[in-house]
Amino acid sequence: MKEMTAGNLRSAFGGESQAHMRYLIYADKAKEEGFNNVSRLFTAISDAERVHATHHFKTMADVSGAFLVPSMAGFGYSATSANLDIAIGGESFEINEMYPSYIAVAKDQEEGSAEESFRYSYLSEKIHLKMFQKAKEAVDSGKDVDLGVVQICQECGYTKEGDAPAQCPVCKKPKEWFKAFA
Repeated sequence: MKEMTAGNLRSAFGGESQAHMRYLIYADKAKEEGFNNVSRLFTAISDAERVHATHHFKTMADVSGAFLVPSMAGFGYSATSANLDIAIGGESFEINEMYPSYIAVAKDQEEGSAEESFRYSYLSEKIHLKMFQKAKEAVDSGKDVDLGVVQICQECGYTKEGDAPAQCPVCKKPKEWFKAFA
């Protein structure tokens, strides 16, 4: 694998791993504040971020060694509204800056598996952003978000509220590959 793409995969792995943990921490805070659905949303999206990190990591199967890994990561621990702001900022960064550039580099370097891994994450993050924005509106009005079952594809991290689709629209895995957060 070419070094620039491998470096981008390491950075994406680091960022997704940190998002996974940060969202679990934020889920606990939301639950503590009585926002049970926001807590469940953070938990579900945390799982999607774990799926993304795992996919990036496995895509680097031919890369080994110790690396210093720079990655963008939101920090801060506050009330749920502020935590949602941090989540919204992180998802926006991934959508508007990080993944488009990583996809372009992987495509230019003809690293198809990396391009696919980045694309999987990019498409999911767009959904996460909308879900976090909806949750923020609810919390800022003093209410918990109205949220159905959240489905996470365990292959690509695609996220959907409601019933799992018969086939994942991103990676084409069957319905059985979805994990429900009810």
